Amino acid sequence: MTLKVGVIGTGMIGQDHIRRLTHVVSGAQVVAVADAEQAVAEKVAANLPGARVHTTGAEVVADPDVDAVIVCSWGPTHEEYVVASVDAGKPVFCEKPLATTTDACLRIIEAEGRAGRRLVQVGFMRRYDADYRALKQVVDSGAVGAPLIFHSGHRNPSVPAHYTKDMAIVDTAVHDFDVSRWLLGEELAAIRVIAAKPNSQGVDLQDPLLMIIETTSGVLVNVETSVNIRYGYDIRGEVVGESGTAALAERGPVVLRSAGSVGVAVPQDWRERFIAAYDVELQEWIDEVSAGADPTGPSSWDGYAAQVVCDAGLAALYGGERVEIRLVDKPALYT
Repeated sequence: MTLKVGVIGTGMIGQDHIRRLTHVVSGAQVVAVADAEQAVAEKVAANLPGARVHTTGAEVVADPDVDAVIVCSWGPTHEEYVVASVDAGKPVFCEKPLATTTDACLRIIEAEGRAGRRLVQVGFMRRYDADYRALKQVVDSGAVGAPLIFHSGHRNPSVPAHYTKDMAIVDTAVHDFDVSRWLLGEELAAIRVIAAKPNSQGVDLQDPLLMIIETTSGVLVNVETSVNIRYGYDIRGEVVGESGTAALAERGPVVLRSAGSVGVAVPQDWRERFIAAYDVELQEWIDEVSAGADPTGPSSWDGYAAQVVCDAGLAALYGGERVEIRLVDKPALYT
């Protein structure tokens, strides 16, 4: 069976997913697209034989030929399109954020509650990265004992001029928040945010930031965001356990020894680092929903929990205090 997919949002990430669906993964066909910029959607559709261009995302959801929806539009529009998809009984893959407010996330959770099933998957692709999956397997095996500390580093060579210190939390560290919850298997309970001496290369930007997070059982998570570090896109992760440590390996297929030094190549952006994870993420989603199963990847609850942590992180950033992370009771649908 070929899963007929409608894509809402044909900007950079939308186009990348369309490329992936068309040329990389199997079992899916893009049959409808829409974008706030009609001309962009039409240009993309020109390379998709038989695909229809709709004027709104709502029309994509309502299209009877669309089996499942991928939402890659502007964040504030996510709630509308995800809820519409759930109400239509169509599986929906939503790029992060699930929604831009906790109330909007909760309304999506309520929609799934009315449907009585999970239909939503959120695009937290790190859970599909081979290195992170290997790290989780080691942690779950007990090989390093009970986790006590998780170090998570998120480094960018540079960021655009419009990047703000809020974005270091809601756009950058949000991935670290989600992977921490997934890797440790528990919720995050409180957060502090400490600003370091500013990097002089980040004009008018408070960078780097260090976030100290407590889980419900007392594991400490520290998240470093350094978004003007110049040398490359470098993702770090190490679990310190009671009887050992486990860390993400250095990247690069070759260790080069030359001119009195030794080193490996460093990715230059997020697409290079996580391209395989995006492929696996969409392939597993296609396989599950094509078989009529509910998606098992990051859920609406995960999207909601990440948004609550982001809100608490922003409060801690501006208030300078430890902020508790308070979640509503978890619906049985997600347990």
